[in-house]
Amino acid sequence: MTSLRILHLTDTHLFGDDSRHYDRVDTREHLTRALGHVGHLRFDLVVCSGDVSEDGTAESYRWLRETLGTWARERGARVVYAMGNHDRRETFREVLGGGQPDAREQVMAGTDEARPVASTATVDGWRTIVLDSSIPQRGYGSIEPEQLEFLRSQLATPAPNGTVLVIHHPPIDAQTELLQALALDADDTHALLDVMRGSDVRVVLSGHYHLPLVETVAGVPVVVAPGVANIARSFDDPREESAIDGFGGAVVDIRGERVRVAPFVERMSDDTEVFRFPADIVARIIDAAGQPSTRADSVS
Repeated sequence: MTSLRILHLTDTHLFGDDSRHYDRVDTREHLTRALGHVGHLRFDLVVCSGDVSEDGTAESYRWLRETLGTWARERGARVVYAMGNHDRRETFREVLGGGQPDAREQVMAGTDEARPVASTATVDGWRTIVLDSSIPQRGYGSIEPEQLEFLRSQLATPAPNGTVLVIHHPPIDAQTELLQALALDADDTHALLDVMRGSDVRVVLSGHYHLPLVETVAGVPVVVAPGVANIARSFDDPREESAIDGFGGAVVDIRGERVRVAPFVERMSDDTEVFRFPADIVARIIDAAGQPSTRADSVS
């Protein structure tokens, strides 16, 4: 197989019970509608690139594995999952292993259950590598040196058809001030791109920003899929943060030297806003939870 079709989903923010995201969004319904939107297509791979769960419960991961796994198998695909900042490593690993439970995954060495969730698997000549950019109890992202070494060791030998890299925090800038404060650490971003440069990585699949973005870095397209739980507004005042009640995803086709990205975004209604944080509230969130370099009391 020299082509690969991927359904890229992210930020499902599922609960183990009937709780609602921001007390209003039924994220299970959003996921069901997202799957229905592309249910007529066949896929080789389904990727859920982090913030799989909102509450970190084993029940939420089990529901997704059953729901998404069944849907994918009916379309000839396997599923790959990545850790996000809302996920819990212990329960994620309990249910989803290293993120590739449908394949003979090779997980990064280590016995501590709190260690990052990273894995690699090769199926039909296509390699998928999952990295864990989450920091427990933090919103912004980082990549430990052990993961970079794991990635470097895997990429040292090219896969027959190439590599798909999955990481929740994108190695590209955000669209708003809040999300930039919760982005991937800048030094870790540079280190990741250095490892990728000149390798067989065909595409990087990420989430976290809840809006569709595609940017080419180090010669590789980075695809940020819109969120399943809600859709962040792209071009409002960047000092504010808001989201609409909707869902989305992206269909990614790799054919030969080409990578085609077709995002989709659907509203649940015309007038429902999930949340809106004005600039003063965003500034407080950044000061409390942003990366140290973004906080008001930091020293440059």
